[in-house]
Amino acid sequence: MEHIKVRKLLINYKTLEAFKRFKAYGNQELSMLEDLESNMVENDSKSPFYGVYYGDNLVARMSLYQIKKKYDFYFEPPQDYLALWKLEVLPDYRGKGYGKALVDYAKSYQLPIKTNPLINSHGFWEKLDFQKAQYDMERDLGENPLIWLPSGVKEKETE
Repeated sequence: MEHIKVRKLLINYKTLEAFKRFKAYGNQELSMLEDLESNMVENDSKSPFYGVYYGDNLVARMSLYQIKKKYDFYFEPPQDYLALWKLEVLPDYRGKGYGKALVDYAKSYQLPIKTNPLINSHGFWEKLDFQKAQYDMERDLGENPLIWLPSGVKEKETE
């Protein structure tokens, strides 16, 4: 299989146009349009968006945010962690390793990861060693997060 390169996406109108190609573009839980527009500073290098290109086409994308230790309610010992949001691969490119490449890129930081998976995507995440977080009604507010634990990190016990 070819080497898949994950790239940080610049915040600009070209990226905005590329996002419009995604099936879930208008779907509230996946729409990155509002995120992009609220961060719209042309070619901002602090972009939380990452993607994979096939030729000149953006075929997979995600948002990746580093959450500070003081907001860590998931991991032991408490530490900075990554929130991985809105992972999506265009339909014609699914099953080719692009989604896995994005997740592996996030894992390369060796920080714990929290994500809120889409309906029917649990199998994908489980193959990548994510597990269900112990549900905490106050913390999770109806979400069902999955977490990935690097070596030396455990899930924080819920009360």
